[in-house]
Amino acid sequence: MSVKPVRLFGDPVLTTPAAEVTVFDKELRQLVSDLTQTMQEAPGAGLAAPQIGISLRVFTFDVDDIVGHLINPVLDLSEDMQDGPEGCLSLPGLTFDTPRAMNVVAKGMNMYGEPVTLIGSELMARCIQHETDHLDGIIFIDRLTAEARKEAMKEIRATDWFGEVNPTVKVSPHSMLNGLM
Repeated sequence: MSVKPVRLFGDPVLTTPAAEVTVFDKELRQLVSDLTQTMQEAPGAGLAAPQIGISLRVFTFDVDDIVGHLINPVLDLSEDMQDGPEGCLSLPGLTFDTPRAMNVVAKGMNMYGEPVTLIGSELMARCIQHETDHLDGIIFIDRLTAEARKEAMKEIRATDWFGEVNPTVKVSPHSMLNGLM
């Protein structure tokens, strides 16, 4: 296990849809371990693989003392909505009220390729939606109204980290991605 650098807003890997995981091997289990340790060290409620430069559909979460991961998630969202503060490790120090579905049923797989279903409401639902958005190349400020997004961009440009050069995206140790990144 090792803590990895988190990519910041502006890095193209954050706005690129991630590839589906097709191989469930030791390297994938290492990725889940690295994601979990990086997320907890930050600390954060969730972390998606693109946030550490790996363009795979994998995320980890740590919400209300429930720690886990989900691979290749597919979401079923409730019609009832919530609006509340949301932050992101790729936009350090910033939070913005973001609309999300109140409840979610997420289906995917664990690191061994076994089917998993997560059912979440409120903060867990928010986290699952936020991390799945990362896998689709969507950053949470994309969910804001035009006016709120304009204000968010103003705050982002005023941070000391905006415009920092991130490390280049490295080739994943996962064979199914070699040559894709």
